[in-house]
Amino acid sequence: MRAGKKLTRVFRAMVGRSYPRIIGSNRDKSWLFYDTVLPLLGTVAFVYVYKALGAPERFIGYVIMGGATTAFWMNVMWSMAAQFYWEKQGGNLELYMMMPCGLTPILLGMSLGGLVATLLRAILIVSLGSLLFHVSYTLPQVPLFLLIFTITIIALYGLGVVFASLFLFWGREAWHTVNLFMEPVFLASGFYFPVRALGFWVGLGASIIPLTLGLDAMRQLLFAGMHPALLPVEVELAILGFVAILFILLARHLLQKMEYLARREGRLSLRF
Repeated sequence: MRAGKKLTRVFRAMVGRSYPRIIGSNRDKSWLFYDTVLPLLGTVAFVYVYKALGAPERFIGYVIMGGATTAFWMNVMWSMAAQFYWEKQGGNLELYMMMPCGLTPILLGMSLGGLVATLLRAILIVSLGSLLFHVSYTLPQVPLFLLIFTITIIALYGLGVVFASLFLFWGREAWHTVNLFMEPVFLASGFYFPVRALGFWVGLGASIIPLTLGLDAMRQLLFAGMHPALLPVEVELAILGFVAILFILLARHLLQKMEYLARREGRLSLRF
């Protein structure tokens, strides 16, 4: 009985925290323009660069996929990693710490709410970009593609929870840290080009970011036989699964550390 009540409480907390991000975003239709059309302009710019250079047509598909993926990375960094810091500034973090459900359902609700809006944005970018530039994809292994996408998202949002705890511990530098992680990740993850172009060992090192292997594996499936792969799809999927578990365990440890510091010692900063 107690377990059932606990699960009900956790579920309600998740739904309650995801509600503002799912329902609230739909009340303001302007996000369709600001979050879809404007980011698409940057993607279009890269497309015309490749066209001017006479690159193979598949590179247009790389750019469109990269443009859609940036939506997830920006959501993780701005709406997950820096979220606790902003909640602290707004005076809501104390309320989260006192909730009986704990911090995990709160972050799961944030992830779910942000994922729904970001997924819609990514689908619109891929659809519009593919229609504008007549890009076609071949996807003979749909279940494998969906599995890779799902594990990549789980690992990515696990990384977001890790950053959320770390940014709160670091304090005022959260804003600058988010900006610091933006452009280098665009380069290291190969958002607009095959990551193998950076070299095997550089690409392997960048695999700590789930998007690196996730993008490479999905491109191998979409452009079969034409994509210069970093690793075989099966190997990349196994590494993604390991990274997802690693980030989930690390995120759980940091959340417990945060709750301990807040409830037992009345502070949210680390002392070394």
